[in-house]
Amino acid sequence: MRRKMVAGNWKMYGRRASARILAREIEDGLPAVLPIDVLVCPPAIYLEAIKGVLGESARVMLGAQDLCAQGEDGARTGEISGAMLLDTGVSHVLVGHSERRQLLGETNESVGAKLVAALDAGLIPILCVGETLAEREGLRTEAVVVTQLQAVVNVAGNDAFARCIVAYEPVWAIGTGRNATPDQAQAVHGFIRSWVAEQTDQEIADDLRILYGGSVKPDNAAALFAMPDVDGGLVGGASLKASDFIAICRMAGETARAGT
Repeated sequence: MRRKMVAGNWKMYGRRASARILAREIEDGLPAVLPIDVLVCPPAIYLEAIKGVLGESARVMLGAQDLCAQGEDGARTGEISGAMLLDTGVSHVLVGHSERRQLLGETNESVGAKLVAALDAGLIPILCVGETLAEREGLRTEAVVVTQLQAVVNVAGNDAFARCIVAYEPVWAIGTGRNATPDQAQAVHGFIRSWVAEQTDQEIADDLRILYGGSVKPDNAAALFAMPDVDGGLVGGASLKASDFIAICRMAGETARAGT
């Protein structure tokens, strides 16, 4: 059975002191034993500080929000390589978050290159895919998602899905207070798993963890996580409040124990 994950994307929020407090509250507030993976992704400048708080905790892993598409060291002012992230204690990295696609001009091709760089560095990439409201209303959700997935296959090969996590994040549900219903999320997650099975094999598809991201909150997490192809959440705003994030983690743990 796939192990559920709850990942907190702190985006560009916080200061050193508040980030350390948030990490400590999450670490202290989680149950001693939790049958899920928990990940926090603070701003890059605070990764080392948060690693100092978490130490070698088996309960909370450290993730980054982005990395350079060129893996080797070089004259790339302002960039951070996968090797640097790994050296800081990072285990996972987001690639292709919709905010980077929309606001910073990342393309499907550049996202694919970043995923390859993450894999080459020994990191686990969390590939973000999803459609805008106009694309959903135009009945193009599946076509958009396939284009985003295919771009990864084009540069990384089909076996990339054996070494990464996918996060479905409908753009229209990020930071808007709207979220896909459990049935809507399940429909896309199921589609992604079926597509991966067709491209690779059923075993890889069955093992692929697919997270839902888009206004995940304590009041909707349980219903989302109960869907058979929803393997946890990529949590934005609610990850900035320790009590909310811990509540979401507990709900993921309950659905994991229930076998859903």
